[in-house]
Amino acid sequence: MERAVFGTRTGDVLVGYGPFTALAEPPAGGVAFYKNDFSLSEKKPWLVPDRVEFLNKAPASGECRIQWEEPDPVRFAEVFREVSGAIGQGMIEKSVPVVTEKGKGKCSPDTLLASLFQIPKSLRPYGWIGEEEGFLGATPEVLFRYFDGRIYTMALAGTARSEEQRLFAVDDKEIREHEFVAQTLIAKLSDLGMVVRRVRDILDLGRLIHFQTLINVELYQYQETKTLIERLHPTPALGPLPRTPETIAQLKDWRERLDCPVEFGAPFGLFRDGDFEALVAIRMVAWKGNDFALPSGCGVIQESRLVNEWRELALKRNSVRDLFESSQ
Repeated sequence: MERAVFGTRTGDVLVGYGPFTALAEPPAGGVAFYKNDFSLSEKKPWLVPDRVEFLNKAPASGECRIQWEEPDPVRFAEVFREVSGAIGQGMIEKSVPVVTEKGKGKCSPDTLLASLFQIPKSLRPYGWIGEEEGFLGATPEVLFRYFDGRIYTMALAGTARSEEQRLFAVDDKEIREHEFVAQTLIAKLSDLGMVVRRVRDILDLGRLIHFQTLINVELYQYQETKTLIERLHPTPALGPLPRTPETIAQLKDWRERLDCPVEFGAPFGLFRDGDFEALVAIRMVAWKGNDFALPSGCGVIQESRLVNEWRELALKRNSVRDLFESSQ
């Protein structure tokens, strides 16, 4: 049976069960999940479940054996050089290539789902469980919440190990990467309403830390949810700067060449009686049959160095693997 999983702001895990009714627009009321790919190509992304329930405990977990294969650094190096070359030529200031670690094995979706009941409160569980494929993750990033005429969003960029926090707090490269994201996000929202930016702080995820800036907008007028999704996705943390049809097309090419799952970085949302919130689908494991994929992305700017970015990508993947192995 198909299932959609969404971790709410209050810490509950809401699960929708199929069969789902696919709609082009959100319903007038009730519950609907928003599921799309990175390109937002799905024409009916709103999925109304047959029924929903809050899971108050983890499902029974079983055996999970996945043999992971290290990704090819040569392929990433080729893409990294192309990104750096585009930056050097002034075509872009930033882009976000994604490296995917592949695996083969057997692991039931319920076993993966059970792992998401043991994650830190700063992470939000989400995902889709289909008949033969799906994805599950625990993301620290909210694309936006839209409720009562206000947008609540965040800039999340810059990564380090938790033990490096003091040095991270004054790292010029990480601060600049974060400010690219925060300032671009504010620019995208400034014509919609009154923008309030909070002070940049550090989000502690246990093994990893990130710079985080919370941003609120009081809208001048009503906005369609679809319009907001298209305006804010991909976030500057996952997309190119500047964001144009040409730079988006180039990013998609880089993602495809590195075998990035189409769901990675896409919005995954929940509509509940007029309140909509979309998470950014990162920190995930995706599967098709017995083939598994564990993607991670890195923001490349002028100061980025190949070895450092490769290490950051591995650090992110290892943190995801740790989450999903916690219940096994």
